[in-house]
Amino acid sequence: MKHSIVQILFSGLNQISRLSWKNAFRLSDFLCWTLFSVFGYRKKVIWQNLKNSFPEKSDAELHCIAKAFHLHFTDLIVETIKFRTASPECVRERLQGDISVMDDFYDSNTNIIYLMGHRGNWELANLFSSLCFTHECIVVYRPLQNLASDQWFMDLRTRFGAKLVPMDGIFKELQKTREKPYVVVLANDQSPNPKTAFWTHFLHQDTGVFRGVETIARRYNLTVLYADFAKVADKRGFYHVEISTITNTPKEIRNNEILEKQIRILEQNINMQPHNWLWSHRRWKHKRPECLKPEQTLI
Repeated sequence: MKHSIVQILFSGLNQISRLSWKNAFRLSDFLCWTLFSVFGYRKKVIWQNLKNSFPEKSDAELHCIAKAFHLHFTDLIVETIKFRTASPECVRERLQGDISVMDDFYDSNTNIIYLMGHRGNWELANLFSSLCFTHECIVVYRPLQNLASDQWFMDLRTRFGAKLVPMDGIFKELQKTREKPYVVVLANDQSPNPKTAFWTHFLHQDTGVFRGVETIARRYNLTVLYADFAKVADKRGFYHVEISTITNTPKEIRNNEILEKQIRILEQNINMQPHNWLWSHRRWKHKRPECLKPEQTLI
């Protein structure tokens, strides 16, 4: 019985993926009203995150940001479903920006690790990377407990040849011999274990950051890039990517400086377009430990 319900659910999602974009966004409007006006989905979490992150803003300003985020959130849902069957031309059309630097890195046989925050549509970003980069594309992900859901997202994310690797398997994966340079893609702005995280100040709050990126970049001497995905104003479902170089020499800079630079760029981008971030996530659920180990600080 449970298996049949799951099959019906994913069959429905696949049908939704074939809606026109116009009708998909009509569905998003309805979902936005249902989730937030009817059920109040995580509204307290969203409000508290915004209140703490922008103490200089009035309640009226924060309400405007929250309202814009609500629609952005449901747009992400229907966009992600749409990208399950979207054409390569659609992916290229909906995410644009200058990525010529990637050709230069490929010509110089440079391996790369790409950092992202949860801005824009990260599923679109993953598809775009595997479709448009000449590098072999390795996407780091967290497997879902529900096997059917995990497979649905696996099928989505590997449509254009990306290789998905769980975080606990990435070191083994990068030890393999390859015929061409690779790029590792991952989002790094979720809530980590406070006892192992790098701690810094982000959006007016003590914030822990996953250190895995730092370790990977140093161990394999990877060029570290940051990709930001801004929403295109007045053009629903379209995004613009901007690429920044954090470092070409990860072994030569201070401990955790990669992460500190990433956080500063992310913070600046959020301030420029505040509704375009995952405010419904319990990002600050952990408190900073009283005593930090040297590897948890910027030294």
